[in-house]
Amino acid sequence: MKTTYREALRAALREALRKDPRVFLMGEDVGRYGGTYAVSKGLLEEFGPERIRDTPLSESTFVGAGIGAAMAGMRPIVEVMTVNFSMLCLDQIVNNAATLRHMSGGQVSVPLVIRMATGAGRQVAAQHSHSLEGWYAHVPGLKVVAPATLEDARGMLWTALEDPDPVVIFEHAMLYGLEGDLADDAGPVDLARAAIRRRGRDVSLLAYGGTLAKALAAADALERVGILAEVVDLRVLRPLDEETILESVRRTRRAVIADEGWRTGSLAAEVSARIMEGAFYDLDAPVARVCTAEVPIPYPRHLEEAALPQPAAIAEAARKLVTSHG
Repeated sequence: MKTTYREALRAALREALRKDPRVFLMGEDVGRYGGTYAVSKGLLEEFGPERIRDTPLSESTFVGAGIGAAMAGMRPIVEVMTVNFSMLCLDQIVNNAATLRHMSGGQVSVPLVIRMATGAGRQVAAQHSHSLEGWYAHVPGLKVVAPATLEDARGMLWTALEDPDPVVIFEHAMLYGLEGDLADDAGPVDLARAAIRRRGRDVSLLAYGGTLAKALAAADALERVGILAEVVDLRVLRPLDEETILESVRRTRRAVIADEGWRTGSLAAEVSARIMEGAFYDLDAPVARVCTAEVPIPYPRHLEEAALPQPAAIAEAARKLVTSHG
């Protein structure tokens, strides 16, 4: 059936609320307003205010409440409006949700799902546009995922809710309007494996979330000049599926990583290191990275677009690897 990324997320929420009475959604404007990105529209009317809970504008408070509810046996889904605002509850996520199993010697579980929008492209300036997935992927005790397709938007939530530990789901804000076909029987998605979205032989393009479509567009452009690129959707950022990454790079012998995070200390840097640790002698060229410029995301559209990884830059980085290194 035809649907959108937004509607796929809503279908996943509705299914979870229907299947498990322990599941509830809480966050800013998720109820009466229907969600800042309209993901939860209509759910308040269907499930009522006990299970679709509007919260005060206090991220540390409602994320902390979600942690407590999870420890008490509930299955909360907490929506943080944008990743930039998650800085206000970083203590709750990193110092509590991520650590309690370890600090309790395995006695305490925190089966919490945190959803948040991430990424740029909407001209909402620096305080609403950054991509900080790599920060969270740095933290032991968290599972971090980034659905880039309708199937993953529909299927990742239930798998995350079944996990006994906290899962952070990053939804790129530019994907909410993405349209496509989704099977009526689309179900849970594995949260342990990357996905090969396009097969190729000359270079591996590794991407996730908002950069996946750009990597696929770059692959189309490369094919027109005779270069067949393989596109790997990382989709699970912690733990990284190193096996799939290395298998792809060993086939193509070259790698370009597209990452909307900043280059310094980026997730792309970690992926690059894993490749060079695990497939150094299979490489025919150094690993290349295409990342966001080292600036706060600009407001003007032309500057925002210039700061972000774009298909042309990804394609050019791949072309140079193939033509300059045999």
